[in-house]
Amino acid sequence: MVQTATRWNFSVERGPDWLFIRIHGPASSMQPDEQFAEAVWEMLETQFTRRVVLEVGELRVLPSWLVGQLVKLHKRVHASGGMLRLCGLSDANQAVLQTSRLDDRFPQYRDRREAVMGCRPTKPR
Repeated sequence: MVQTATRWNFSVERGPDWLFIRIHGPASSMQPDEQFAEAVWEMLETQFTRRVVLEVGELRVLPSWLVGQLVKLHKRVHASGGMLRLCGLSDANQAVLQTSRLDDRFPQYRDRREAVMGCRPTKPR
């Protein structure tokens, strides 16, 4: 378990060419944290990779400020030639991305295997 300078706790695993980061949520409150994207970027820098799967299944709520941080992180990773994928989003959190018209930028993957392969099931959940 990694706790960064932000209030977030992460579990980090390294796979071939990918970094897997499970987001456990903030160590304290769900106050806006403008350092979330920077904390994840620093983990990518430390591991010398630009491919990351964020496992977000433990997040009950996807607040708008966190969506903004995901967009910021996505732009930075994409600009460096990398890939950012999300897996484990709840139906409610997926709806947040659809409402924000970001579901094409953050397609839903069930697990890290699907995220790495870039394939989603054809059947609805």
